[in-house]
Amino acid sequence: MKNFTLRMLGTMAAGMFACTFFFAAPASADAPAVSSHVFEWVQSTARQNYYFNKRQMCYDIVDGKADENVLIVPTLKTYDDVQIQDVIAKRRWKMEPLDGYDDLVGAAEYLRIDRAAGTVTIEQHDDLDGTWTAIHTETEPTTIQLSDLSEKDVDGCFFRAILKYADQHADKLLARTEAKIADGE
Repeated sequence: MKNFTLRMLGTMAAGMFACTFFFAAPASADAPAVSSHVFEWVQSTARQNYYFNKRQMCYDIVDGKADENVLIVPTLKTYDDVQIQDVIAKRRWKMEPLDGYDDLVGAAEYLRIDRAAGTVTIEQHDDLDGTWTAIHTETEPTTIQLSDLSEKDVDGCFFRAILKYADQHADKLLARTEAKIADGE
């Protein structure tokens, strides 16, 4: 009976210890709602949710014609509190301004996916506040080779999901791109 009581006390103590972490954890950031009418959710990790803008996604326009080998894709990532604190800590460490970062909720990135070259270029990165307004913008392009990303790489999975969606909706993308050409964009 004594062993049973000690085991029960140990189990209860472990449960209370676990509850302490559960209830002591900070609440997640209150990001604005993401419209499923505009954004396609792809995946979530422990720190981020990954979306792309299916209403603005289109082909590149070269010499007045749609280049179906190159996709232009606005994306959105929403962050949890840990990711937000990580972004702020990195900015603080680099001695970059923190104005507006008390309301950071995620980031928007503008991708150029070149199927022929097998690359994804992040042409712009915007840190976003709770009103989806850019706090800070980076315009230095970063190019990623798709072949360098493993099957389980989070970004690789995200990019492949975008390409799969593009394949399944090629007619819509072409029509959207041709409408932009007609509008002179």
